[in-house]
Amino acid sequence: MNRNRLNTLTVAIGLSITSASTLANPQAFMSSRSFAMGGTGVASAHPSDAAATNPAMMASAHHAWSDDFGLMLPSVNARVADDAEVSDQVDSIQDTVDQIDQAIANNDASGAQSGAGKLRDQLQAFDRDTVRANASLGLAMAFPSSSVSVGVFANGNLIVTARGEYDQDDDAVLAAIEAGTLPPTFADSLESRGKVLASAVSEVGISFARSFDVNGGNTFQLGLSPKYVNLRTFQYTETVSGFEDDNFDSDEYQTEKSGFNIDLGAAYAFGSDQQWNAGLAIKNLIPMELDSAASRPFLGEQVRTLELNPMATAAIAHRGDYHVITAELDLTEKEAFGYEDNTQWLALGAELDAWRYAQLRFGVRQNLASNDDNEGIEEKTQFTAGLGLNLLGVRVDIGALFSDADQGAALELGTAF
Repeated sequence: MNRNRLNTLTVAIGLSITSASTLANPQAFMSSRSFAMGGTGVASAHPSDAAATNPAMMASAHHAWSDDFGLMLPSVNARVADDAEVSDQVDSIQDTVDQIDQAIANNDASGAQSGAGKLRDQLQAFDRDTVRANASLGLAMAFPSSSVSVGVFANGNLIVTARGEYDQDDDAVLAAIEAGTLPPTFADSLESRGKVLASAVSEVGISFARSFDVNGGNTFQLGLSPKYVNLRTFQYTETVSGFEDDNFDSDEYQTEKSGFNIDLGAAYAFGSDQQWNAGLAIKNLIPMELDSAASRPFLGEQVRTLELNPMATAAIAHRGDYHVITAELDLTEKEAFGYEDNTQWLALGAELDAWRYAQLRFGVRQNLASNDDNEGIEEKTQFTAGLGLNLLGVRVDIGALFSDADQGAALELGTAF
């Protein structure tokens, strides 16, 4: 095995994110504003990002300067969790393998013996260490109206997880080298492997919403979003010596399924100045699922099922001329597809507004479904922050996310009037 092959493992993970980032959405897509406010939006979304959170909010009253048109073009965000420094471990393992290969070529038994002991420790430490990456992209246009509000959208999110797996058979190979027996070839005899699991869900649709007057001045909004959904999975397992980047284009490792689905939303504005807003959103009303390929059972691959089940979220928000404060709770738990936690978020978000021209945002969310028995990276408490600027009719939103495991960023361009 040479340096290029194991470096390919790291590069291929990145390539898979790049090639599929327009396809995806295992979790719900978030606008940059939502990203910066702890993932909230069911009771506080602006018209342009209402389809991604709660279509009813497209018909809700916002500001006079943003109630006629909203555009998101585009919105992108990404997160990476690599607390085990998987990429650095791959480089170190590759260096050691090269040293052993060179020692064998030079008939240097002591150098090979020293390298074999070091490699065993590295491979055992690498076992079950995991890296996860999320990438998202969204586009939307909204036309709020006093009668029927209409919007169009296309968005997605990709989750890729990769991990190392130590094979006990490699221990015998390394033990033989430590005992002084040098094999004619070494790298190709290794069975420790890298595993990549990816899930992607893209959606494109149209949203409708309408507001109704109730109870002496309060308003009630209803919304729905018929949409076309595409599911994809990718599973690839290969020994560290045989990993090839061109295999990421092979159909035998991918599965795909498409169909129609629908999101529903409701919102209720109340209070003396309708400063309170309660929201409820149900995404993916029609359950969908897709089994992954498992073309290499001899390397431990098993069929996994990507499930797109109905997801319900409830929220409440208080808003004024210069602030929005909101709390949000997932009423359902989402099962993980790859090497990660299940998720069920309880989130708080806040936005401070400076006369339309600038917004400062904060958020925090806690994963109620996080547990120590998950297959990969835990997702517990996440903190977010962001800034919005409105200059010459162009809106720029940026956001950041950090936790013990994750770091992320978001960027969005748009306009509203």
